[in-house]
Amino acid sequence: MPLSARSYFVQQLLRWNRLANKRHMPWKGEKDVYKIWLSEIILQQTRVEQGLSYYEKFINDFPDVHALANASDTRVMKLWEGLGYYSRCRNLLQTARMVQDIYEGHFPKSYETLLKLPGVGPYTAAAISSFAANAPYAVVDGNVIRVLARFFGINRPAGDAVGKKVFDQLAQDILPNGRSAVYNQAIMDFGATVCKPAAPSCGTCMLRSRCYALNQHAVSSLPVKRIRPEKKDRYLHFIYIQYKGKVCIVQRRQKDIWQGLYQLPAIETSSKNFPAHFRPILTSQPKLWDDTDYTQVLTHQKIHARFYRISVIKKPEIQDGLWINEKELNEFPMPKVLVHFLKNIHK
Repeated sequence: MPLSARSYFVQQLLRWNRLANKRHMPWKGEKDVYKIWLSEIILQQTRVEQGLSYYEKFINDFPDVHALANASDTRVMKLWEGLGYYSRCRNLLQTARMVQDIYEGHFPKSYETLLKLPGVGPYTAAAISSFAANAPYAVVDGNVIRVLARFFGINRPAGDAVGKKVFDQLAQDILPNGRSAVYNQAIMDFGATVCKPAAPSCGTCMLRSRCYALNQHAVSSLPVKRIRPEKKDRYLHFIYIQYKGKVCIVQRRQKDIWQGLYQLPAIETSSKNFPAHFRPILTSQPKLWDDTDYTQVLTHQKIHARFYRISVIKKPEIQDGLWINEKELNEFPMPKVLVHFLKNIHK
């Protein structure tokens, strides 16, 4: 009697993992919950290729949860600089301190307890509990969704509520008993190396004989993509104010992009034109540094940044301004667009 599609899928996937999976990452097979958690937080909304170096830096600087919990916010944010989605970093610190204070440094493994930690949702809790304790929870990320959509022919976007429920339920239903850790890692690796977004290796795929997308010539159309709203354009004007060898920076404290990071004093406008109402503070108009249009693309926004400079003989009153030596600028965590600008001017 032939295997059902679900049994065939699991059997062939585990066979591929045993015979052909050559994807190596430092956290694969790891049982230290702290390291698993750290890798999962770093990889949220981040490609493995980018996250790998950050994981290694964090493990080197903070080898255990106590080292991370006792580190200063500025030091940790600086190490995170360039990775984006800084709420993850704030949650990282908050969780490390909770684990140290509430759980006496012992990272929880249970799915239910993990969900109580800042920044840990169903996906991350499933991944940590599965990899650390072989708990029976399916991990559903972009790679998993792509594999399931193509093999089983799921013609709805995973981004809406109904689609998410369909993929989550299917992933949980086919999870093999007692093998969640190896299966979850296998299907993610398979999606990353074989069933890729572009140019998948269909010709050598172990699932090809019963793959819906391949047999129905629908590989390029699955998974169904959700229509994303247009990104909002924001225009920020940063002022490099020099006073007696020092430069002014401020920390972004409001609940907005880059919360907790430092930046040059700035004004936001509805266009790229410089705001006139900054003049009374500086007594004269800052000069445009150059014509470069620095941009940074975020999830729902596109930041357009322009940089100006001015030297003053009287220190202006900048709210929450911190005056530092110019050489100290690289010691503070800043948004990627400012890091790019500072690297250019220091060349």
